Amino acid sequence: MTEGPREEETEQRLKRSQEEDEEDQGVKRRKAEGERRDNDRKYPKKKVVLLMAYSGKGYYGMQRNPGTSEFQTIEDDLVSALVKSGCIPENHRDDMKKMSFQRCARTDKGVSAAGQVVSLKLWLIEDLVAKINEHLPPQIRVLGVKRVTQGFNSKNSCDARTYSYMLPTVAFSSKHFDTANAAGFRLRPETLQTVNRLFALYKGTHNFHNFTSQKAPNDPSARRYITHVLCGEPFLCGGSEFAVITVRGQSFMLHQIRKMIGLVIAVVKGYAGEEVMERSWGQEKVDVPKAPGLGLVLERVHFDRYNKRFGDDGLHERLEWDRQEDAIQAFKEAHIYPTIVETERQEGSMVSWMATLPIHDFEATATETRDSGDQKPGSDGANVVPQLLLPAVFIIVLQYDSIFDSLWLSSPAGPRRRTT
Repeated sequence: MTEGPREEETEQRLKRSQEEDEEDQGVKRRKAEGERRDNDRKYPKKKVVLLMAYSGKGYYGMQRNPGTSEFQTIEDDLVSALVKSGCIPENHRDDMKKMSFQRCARTDKGVSAAGQVVSLKLWLIEDLVAKINEHLPPQIRVLGVKRVTQGFNSKNSCDARTYSYMLPTVAFSSKHFDTANAAGFRLRPETLQTVNRLFALYKGTHNFHNFTSQKAPNDPSARRYITHVLCGEPFLCGGSEFAVITVRGQSFMLHQIRKMIGLVIAVVKGYAGEEVMERSWGQEKVDVPKAPGLGLVLERVHFDRYNKRFGDDGLHERLEWDRQEDAIQAFKEAHIYPTIVETERQEGSMVSWMATLPIHDFEATATETRDSGDQKPGSDGANVVPQLLLPAVFIIVLQYDSIFDSLWLSSPAGPRRRTT
């Protein structure tokens, strides 16, 4: 047999194989489309909200990071459960925008939630909550579902968010206290009064540019409205004394709550004067310490405007979860509180963090002071001053400070990198 007929035969085989593959793919596609049409007829696709609770330990936050499967998030497991339970089609797994998916709050690495709310369109299958939970790990639960308006967006429709922060009360001990006996510390009533007096200073609208990263003091988005901050009565758990701080505000920036708590701890312990609280809302840069991420919990989100407009129209339910309160509390006691207490006992994150407080000087330097006058913001959020306009002596001072800062940041005594 010559080469010509052999090559022609090979080409024909490849062509038949390709046609068969295309036919198989077409059958699968038509089958999937048929299943979706059947689901659309049997189960209407509607806009809903899901009430979620989860322990954030071992997860890299709430929000998905497509293309980075090694960093597991809460949404990765949720979306997988939604597909496996038949609530959303498989081909929407990697593009949840098609399902109008939106979470109310992005929680960071290791942060837990007792009342997270996400909105999306899905098929209203029977026993929806139970079937989703069948495909979720025990530390993630869907606790409730409610129908909402087609235009509802859980992030944009949210009026306020309430967080709690559970911490060992040794955080409020004097800086001279021997932390080797951290479990034996007990918070005195007068110290608790001081703590809550300082927390009350946060109420109202303030410029929190020093409580997050890459925010200039003249950035309007740095102004946030806080309605409630309170440290509750201490209680014993696992042989150590703990307390829970509750914070409610319209919205919060990255690390804002942890820095709010970190600054109060620094003042109570005696590392900074009370005047630093007011100064932190001014134009200058203030070195604000960031408390550990362990202990931070998204307690609930509030939809007051939505409830007022649609909650009593006879078609939609109010976005309140009174019937789920027992389930929420049970989940916290089973998964969130024990994780916080046990992790603190094993790792001592609060005591370790307290040892870094002497590094912070809570003062602004010549290079850190930020003036929002006629200076232009630089790429890092700081303001840049043209050096040609500065006296030569001042240029030398700036350069010396910059060299000193670089050496200090690279030294073992320098500030620690962001963890959460």
